[in-house]
Amino acid sequence: MYEQSFRTIQEGEVAKGTIVAVEKDYVVVDIGYKSEGQIDINEFKDVDGVIQAEVGQEVDVLLERTEDDEGTIILSKEKAAKIKVWDEISRVYNDDGEITGSIVGRVKGGMSVDIGVPAFLPGSQVDLRPVRNLDALVGQTFDFKILKFNKKRSNIVLSRRVLLEKEREVKKTETLKVLETNQVMQGVVKNITDYGVFVDLGGIDGLLHITDMSWGRVGHPSEMFGIGDEINVKVLNFDRDRERVSLGLKQLKEDPWIAAAEKYSVGTRIEGRVVSLADYGAFVEVEEGVEGLIHVSEMSWTRKVRHPSKIVNVGDVVEAVVLSINPEAKRISLGMKQVEPNPWDVIAEKYPVGTTIEGRIKNITDFGLFIGIDEGIDGLVHISDISWTKRIKHPGEIYKKGDEVRAVVLNIDRENERFSLGIKQLEVDPWDEIPQKYKVGTSVTGLITNVTDFGVFVELEEGIEGLIHVSEISNEKVKTPVGMFNVNENVTAKVVAVSRRDRKIALSLRRLEDEADRAVYSEYLNSTQAATSNLGELLKQGLAAQNDDDDKTEE
Repeated sequence: MYEQSFRTIQEGEVAKGTIVAVEKDYVVVDIGYKSEGQIDINEFKDVDGVIQAEVGQEVDVLLERTEDDEGTIILSKEKAAKIKVWDEISRVYNDDGEITGSIVGRVKGGMSVDIGVPAFLPGSQVDLRPVRNLDALVGQTFDFKILKFNKKRSNIVLSRRVLLEKEREVKKTETLKVLETNQVMQGVVKNITDYGVFVDLGGIDGLLHITDMSWGRVGHPSEMFGIGDEINVKVLNFDRDRERVSLGLKQLKEDPWIAAAEKYSVGTRIEGRVVSLADYGAFVEVEEGVEGLIHVSEMSWTRKVRHPSKIVNVGDVVEAVVLSINPEAKRISLGMKQVEPNPWDVIAEKYPVGTTIEGRIKNITDFGLFIGIDEGIDGLVHISDISWTKRIKHPGEIYKKGDEVRAVVLNIDRENERFSLGIKQLEVDPWDEIPQKYKVGTSVTGLITNVTDFGVFVELEEGIEGLIHVSEISNEKVKTPVGMFNVNENVTAKVVAVSRRDRKIALSLRRLEDEADRAVYSEYLNSTQAATSNLGELLKQGLAAQNDDDDKTEE
């Protein structure tokens, strides 16, 4: 118990006391006065509402009033603490010292700091560089410099930057003593930009450029680092006069291209990640710092790839084969299609010439039909191989996309990757029998299908036409048959020539006319000869009769 008297303890002074009792609403404290004093119980509760007071515990208290109406001494623990804090603040300020505080929240222009009493930390004094996320500092405890204070106005201004600058200068002095080019040092990432990161080596910052971070591709420095990361770096260049330091991280490892030629010889199968796409191909990271190009022409044996995005996406892991490598130029050519056998190498064995296949029409063009054979391989039925006899202006007249059709394998061109098919070859060529069926010299009857300046086309049977050339229409000169004949009329003509190879039948009306004229003339000749013969007989008979009469007369 303190031997203090009322005369030595005045109202407004701070004294030490001892807790003698903890009641429901107050704590009784003996400060050596003629009677004990009381302190509101709430001044002893922590943030969770738990009472932090025990009998025998010593506390600093402020004597607010010596006696109230009931003769009780009124004390305050909180006010005593604040007075002591202001005393400490004054001492630290005068001694150019440091004070510890916790950042409790953001306020206009900076942060609020609890150092026993509220204090203001301007935003410019938080760190050496502007802090983007001040909220992240709330709840953290730091040492501060007191820039100024006013007890009457309860105004205190703090700075953390001043201490950091002082600390930085000390570290900088020590770092400059040992900093040399090619030295490996440990640092802390302090700032991240688009072109690199700044690393604190100890009071002095060095720039680790994005091109010196990895032998591989780096999209943005933030992909590799975060603020506060501790990293080992190599000093590439140090300008002592300007205090500029260039750093490298990839230089801590050997350039992977040095051993690339041995590791990735031609024919080696690799697995890599697609890191970027271009119109002409995809770049694949084989390992950190080693990228290869898969050209669009090397992506598929059968598909015509217009853009690599039709086959792969950035981030995909793909298999490929090394086609060529140039370590000096740091280039590797890769092929995806070489991972699988070339289907054109086995297609001839699978579908020999003469094989009948069945497939779906995938595309129709002016010149023919494309039929799906195997995955990625289409066969072409040229328009000339659709029918032996029909005149087809466009394949779309007969077929539509998606139709199932049968065809015969005509030819496989491995080098040019062409697969030729024929539909008409499924049937016997009717022209094989035409020369026997329509022999030269015979008369035939057919339907006129077309009349042109140079002649008349006559359909003898379905798909088989003959041509009466303008010169074979009449013995008289005909300039054009147009107007002389009508389509869909029947006409009879004479076969004058048949060419199986050219698939042509030449007809003639003129020769049929000549034949008819000869027949008439022959009939005329025959009739004339008969008449002459009859006249001779009559003359003979007449002469014989006359001779008989002469004989009788002589008698």
